[in-house]
Amino acid sequence: MSPRTTPLRTLGAIALVLVLSLVGTGCGRNSAGPAQDGKTTLRFAWWGNEKRAEATQQTLRAFEAANPGITVVGESTEFGAYFDKLATGVAAGDAPDVFTLGGAYPAEYAGRGALLDLASVSGSLDLDALDPSARQNGQVRGTQYGVSTGANALAIVANPKVFAASGVELPDDDSWTWDDYAALATELTEKSPKGTYGTATPLTHDSLDAYARQRGESLYTEDGKLGLTEQTVAAFFDFSLRLMKQQAAPPATVTVEEEGASTEQTLMGRGQAGMMLTWSNSVNALGAATGTKLELLKLPGETPTPGIWLQSSQYYAISAKTEQADAAAKLINFLVNDERAATVLLTDRGVPANPKIRTAIAGQLTPAGKVEVDYVDAIGKIKFAPTYIGPVGSTKVAEITSRVSTDVLFERITPAEAAKQWLTESQQAIAG
Repeated sequence: MSPRTTPLRTLGAIALVLVLSLVGTGCGRNSAGPAQDGKTTLRFAWWGNEKRAEATQQTLRAFEAANPGITVVGESTEFGAYFDKLATGVAAGDAPDVFTLGGAYPAEYAGRGALLDLASVSGSLDLDALDPSARQNGQVRGTQYGVSTGANALAIVANPKVFAASGVELPDDDSWTWDDYAALATELTEKSPKGTYGTATPLTHDSLDAYARQRGESLYTEDGKLGLTEQTVAAFFDFSLRLMKQQAAPPATVTVEEEGASTEQTLMGRGQAGMMLTWSNSVNALGAATGTKLELLKLPGETPTPGIWLQSSQYYAISAKTEQADAAAKLINFLVNDERAATVLLTDRGVPANPKIRTAIAGQLTPAGKVEVDYVDAIGKIKFAPTYIGPVGSTKVAEITSRVSTDVLFERITPAEAAKQWLTESQQAIAG
């Protein structure tokens, strides 16, 4: 996923907290089950654009051909509405049998009893071939509730055309610092046409964890607590404000607009930014939108302590109330372990976690796909600290970061005040 956090996604998180309290209170089972023709019918829900929908539907037909007794009904929803719709379905006892999740949602749903323990379907779902980190990413307190759709990592997406047009050289991403990043982005803005910025946005919630980890801290601890200090949070907001005030990043009004934009409609997608801190799997969509072969650079400040990690782009999960758990497990197994699925989906939901599958699709990858796979492979060789899925309530924290950051950028509060507010509200959110 990963996924850019938007206000609409936050609404989904809030809806989830409100409606999942209804799970297990007599709402009944979901509607999937044996159809009248004797076949098992599954519902599979995901978010995404039309291109993803077409590839997924093609994959579902391949699965049906390999499993003649199972029919799969696909349910594709635009990202902004997906989590509201899913939460409502779960609360009503009408959840899809299989659905995709991202970020902290596995912990949110698992914590409220909405997800199936995948150990119960191990006979139909083989996770042994997946990278160990990918298996761990789908666990909540040691229980496997999700299956990684593919690996993803934070990166600086760079547009070589913007650099060349401004006469600025690309950085050495093995050694650059955050100060280097700010100076470079400022120089790009100064030497580019009006309306083009060195970096598409100031820092975002997704980068807060990496920023903390480079300082020996983390967004969350293994026991589900906040793992960063007030000093680090203040420095994070201060640097973000600095990017804007130096005009390395756009003004606050533009940044707020960017939060609700699709990947293709961001400044980077429109060719109006030299760099963008985002997730590696966005390089395909951004490259297609700009018509340029983009590059993925390592985050600044990774020396001496790496803050990067490999995160599952998304997760496949099974509803705890499904009446077709075995068939649902077979579908997920097909999606992550079968070459017939891989050669259609490619890296759309991240770089596959199964090494055999990565090898199988290598010859089909676009130049952008190869850039993504090479980047994830390089990150995988770094010895980085473990990362933990956020606890129940943590989906609210992304909204808190966005809201507090907006106040900082509009200079309604100072970074120091923002840090105190962020810590207080975030602690309340995860405390329930």
